[in-house]
Amino acid sequence: MSIVAPKLDMLPKSDFIIGKSLNGGGIRDYDHLYPADASLTRKVPVAGKEEVDAAVRAARAALPGWRNTPPNEKRKLMLRFAQLIRENGERLKRVVNAENGGIYHQLDWFVEWDADLFEYNAGYADKICGEVVPIWPQQAFDYTIDEPFGVIGILVPWNGPVISFGQMIAPAMAGGNTCIIKPTEFAPFSCLFLGELALEAGIPEGVINVIPGNVEAGEAMTKHPGIDKLHFTGSGNTARKILAGAAENLTPVGLELGGKSARLVFPDCDWEQAVQTVVMTAVANAGQACIAGSRALVHESIYDRFVADCQAMANNIPIGDPNSTSTVMGPIAHRLQYDRIMSMLDHARSEGADFLSGGESCGGDLESGYFIKPTLINDPEAKLEISREEVFGPVVSLMPFKDEDDGVAKANDTVFGLAAYIESTNIKTVHRVAAKLDAGNVLVNGAGGLPTAAPFGGHKQSGVGRVGGIWGIREFLRTKNVHIAM
Repeated sequence: MSIVAPKLDMLPKSDFIIGKSLNGGGIRDYDHLYPADASLTRKVPVAGKEEVDAAVRAARAALPGWRNTPPNEKRKLMLRFAQLIRENGERLKRVVNAENGGIYHQLDWFVEWDADLFEYNAGYADKICGEVVPIWPQQAFDYTIDEPFGVIGILVPWNGPVISFGQMIAPAMAGGNTCIIKPTEFAPFSCLFLGELALEAGIPEGVINVIPGNVEAGEAMTKHPGIDKLHFTGSGNTARKILAGAAENLTPVGLELGGKSARLVFPDCDWEQAVQTVVMTAVANAGQACIAGSRALVHESIYDRFVADCQAMANNIPIGDPNSTSTVMGPIAHRLQYDRIMSMLDHARSEGADFLSGGESCGGDLESGYFIKPTLINDPEAKLEISREEVFGPVVSLMPFKDEDDGVAKANDTVFGLAAYIESTNIKTVHRVAAKLDAGNVLVNGAGGLPTAAPFGGHKQSGVGRVGGIWGIREFLRTKNVHIAM
């Protein structure tokens, strides 16, 4: 299968959105490569300290005006933005395809979800209010005010910048904050394009500032005294560095981190659905998802047959050109992640891993791209490092469990707690097990989703705070108390 070139004429014209669209600047250029064949898409100027300072100035200058914009006007502007996202959906899909190899015919939900996030949160823009507090023993009138933090610094990952854009910026804007968003140099284009659409929608200059950058820009943001709150989506190792930098100014930080989520498969599961969801965990977005159920815990009574069916499916997944309608799985988003996954697979092989499928890169017409075959590993004792550490790639480890208590214990035996999955048609089992799982999200009978109105976030080393619903709004508000003596 030959690789069709991405539509580079669809890429945004801006290099930065700092107040208004800007070109040029940056500490250096980064050669962004198309993941499917490693061809150059274009050079990307990468932000440094000066661009971070400029973005902070723009956000702070815009803050009073946006904070004091009548709530109904905020709502109208956000709804107009959502409308433009939908109207430009085809172009946004092409941009995502070019930046991280997303499969074009699978990207409709990216567009819909992002637009929905702005529509949903727009509905809160005119409903943020405080409370009257009962006071005793003296007479007094006491009430609270929910206020914006101010300038929000948002650092988003390369696997889903469109999602993170909406998850963070929409509630922050509804709450009256202004934002600086830093996509990585590996996937800068969708955030820049969305920044251009925001300006077209009439959102004031400086409310949304987009500065693609690497470690230097990230460090400058975490230590900047002009940023009032940070929100980071990514790995635990990077989060530790962000927390250390934020400590200089005691800047509060929200974290949405990784996972090694377990999928408990019970004998009474919907068999075909359970097999498909286990395999698609490796295949969907090439396994590059924090919420992926990358540990499949299968009841011992069905283990051998279930594993065989998963193996047969995984060995027949169509892999290839992200622009082909026949493709089910595309490439890894960039070379560094590709090399990391291959290194983990090599280490697992040295540990004696039992590869049921995959475990190697794709050759032939796909050799020049960052393609790795869907990989299933039979690891009954969960001894392999790859079965304990987040891979962020097309890898699922399978292991048996004896009974419900054993399954829950194995599912919880991890430093992560982002998600857990249950495959069972017994509603009593579902409720009982869901209550025992130590995870911020429990998804039942299917790959799962992230409803706009529902909270999303993790326990343990999978993060701090929540996005989605009213919980996401609260992440970007702080409470002031007013006490009036009578």
